[in-house]
Amino acid sequence: MTQYLDFEKPLAEIEGKAEELRALARANEEMDVAEEAAALDAKAAKLLDELYGDLTPWRKCQVARHPERPHCQDYVAELFTEFTPLAGDRNFADDLAVIGGLARFDDQPVMVIGHEKGSDTKSRIERNFGMARPEGYRKAVRLMEMAGRFGLPVITLIDTAGAYPGKGAEERGQSEAIARSTEMCLKIGVPLVSVIIGEGGSGGAVAFATANRVAMLEHSVYSVISPEGCASILWKDSEKMREAAEALRLTAQDLQKLGVCDHIITEPKGGAHRDRTAAVESVRGAIAAMLKELEGKDAAALIKDRRQKFLDIGSKGLAA
Repeated sequence: MTQYLDFEKPLAEIEGKAEELRALARANEEMDVAEEAAALDAKAAKLLDELYGDLTPWRKCQVARHPERPHCQDYVAELFTEFTPLAGDRNFADDLAVIGGLARFDDQPVMVIGHEKGSDTKSRIERNFGMARPEGYRKAVRLMEMAGRFGLPVITLIDTAGAYPGKGAEERGQSEAIARSTEMCLKIGVPLVSVIIGEGGSGGAVAFATANRVAMLEHSVYSVISPEGCASILWKDSEKMREAAEALRLTAQDLQKLGVCDHIITEPKGGAHRDRTAAVESVRGAIAAMLKELEGKDAAALIKDRRQKFLDIGSKGLAA
C-alpha cells in the first residue's frame, strides 16, 4: 500500500476511491466500474502532474526521505552483477550503515560504496538509519584504496541524513574519519562518480561524494545541514524548516547552477518510489554516461579534474 506524504492527501483520496471501486467490482462480478475508475485514474494523473510540476524545496526534502524510495541495496541489486560485499575497517568493527564491495557494472569491474538506511524497522535500526560511524568511513577508505591499487572505477551512492553524532562515534574520531575519507576521494587515481539517491547530508555525504562527477536524482537533496537543524540554529524554531529549505538551496536544480551537481537524473512522475524500475534504469544511464566522460584519462588527469571541480564550486550561479 502506497504511503502518501502530507501534500499528497488529495491524491490519496482520489486513488483510494478508485481502488475501492475496483475492490467492489472484484467482490461483485456483475458490477461494471471500468468507466468510473478510469475517470478517477485520469483525475489522479492530472493532480500528480500538478503536485510534482513545481515542488518547493521542503517538499523535495519530503520526497527524498520517502520510506518507500529505493535505497542503496535496491540499486546495488539491480545495477551490478557479481557483487561481493567487503566488511570491516580492520580497526574496530563493521558499520552496517555503509555497504561496499567489488562488482561489475555493464561487465566492467568496479568498486561500489554507499549508505544504506534500511527498509523496515529492524533493518533501519541495524543500519542506524544510514548514519555512518567512524568505522564506516574507515571501511570506505580501505575500499577506495583497494580500488586505486587495482585500477577499478569507484561508484558511490549517497543517502544519509549525515554522519552519526553520538558520543561513541566522537570518541572514535568521527571528524578525522570523515576527513580521511574525503582526502582519499581527492587522491585516488581512478574515476570516481557519485549519485545522490535520496538525502546528501553534511560531511557524511561529502566523504563519499568528493568525486569527478556528481549526479543527483531529480527530487534528491544535498546540503550542509538538514532544514530542521538549520531552522533550530537560525530561528530557534525547527518548525521554520520550510524557510530554511528555501535558503539552503539544497535542490538538484539549485546545486547544478552552483556547479556542485553535474547531472540531474529524471525521476518517474511522483518520485522514484512510484516506479522503481524506471528510476533504477535512469541511474544506470547516468552512471554509464559519467564513466564514459572519464574514460581514457590517466591518474594525474583524473586527480586534477576532481580537485579543480571542487575549487570551481560556487564560482558560477551565485547571482541566480
